[in-house]
Amino acid sequence: MKVTFDFEKPLAELEQQIEKVKQMEDKNKLDMSATINELQTKLDEARIQIYGNLNGWQKVQISRHPERPYTLQYLELMCDDFIELHGDRTVGDDKAIIGGFGTLNGQTVMFIGHQKGRNTKERQYRNFGMANPEGYRKALRLMRLAEKFNKPVVTLIDTPGAFPGLEAEERGQGEAIARNLLEMSILKVPIICVVIGEGASGGALGIGIGDKVMMLDNSWYSVISPENCSTILFKTWEQKERAAEMLKLTSTEMLKNKLIDGVIKEPLGGAHQDPVAMAATLKKQLLKDLKVLTERNIDELVAERIEKFCSMGVVVE
Repeated sequence: MKVTFDFEKPLAELEQQIEKVKQMEDKNKLDMSATINELQTKLDEARIQIYGNLNGWQKVQISRHPERPYTLQYLELMCDDFIELHGDRTVGDDKAIIGGFGTLNGQTVMFIGHQKGRNTKERQYRNFGMANPEGYRKALRLMRLAEKFNKPVVTLIDTPGAFPGLEAEERGQGEAIARNLLEMSILKVPIICVVIGEGASGGALGIGIGDKVMMLDNSWYSVISPENCSTILFKTWEQKERAAEMLKLTSTEMLKNKLIDGVIKEPLGGAHQDPVAMAATLKKQLLKDLKVLTERNIDELVAERIEKFCSMGVVVE
């Protein structure tokens, strides 16, 4: 069944009206084209009005849409070929983070990203996109492999957070993420990070240090989810909409606060409306940025990367 959010109900009603008129047209052999065109115009105008004025919580909802493209779908649509590599060589292969070499227009790139599932079985297999320490250690192993062969790294971020289980903490969740922050900051190859859906807390930051950090228009990036923030501040989940506004987690706010380097536009209504077009837009942006970054002196690039992140959140007394 098609997923419709509360703010999309006016659109769903217009779509139902158009469908009923079409059925009436077929059944009674009448020409209802004028009515259909009128309703279609109203629908198009309503889409522009609604999707052009989304608030923070509404963007969070779109970022979680069950049909939204995930990392593997983007790689399938963008890459000439992709070879997935497995394991952290210590504990196991975390299915919540995938990675491997792929080619964009003949250029070899190391892709690393979070992966969610489409159904209950897949979600359990991917642990809902919440990585364990071995996932971040696998990501680091692949980054070092890319550095060895002088290949750029592209990370696709989409996670509700790192897995908070006891076993993850016992295996060093915090250390694994912190190690990635350190190693990514000095990795001697270009790094591009793109938030394609949810970008929550250290789970996102664990693969989020790059020369260019981008966000899709309807993604979000924050230290905490709106629900958990609401629970902490207001002792209830009911204030999640208010929390979403307070967190300034949208791509627009993140760019305004100079925490990211750019926003990639999505098809009207979200990336799930046209995954092929979204993948083409993302590929075009990646090729553009890769061309610029690969021509830069690597030592200067690393120095600028460190300076960019060190300048964030500095307090001057």
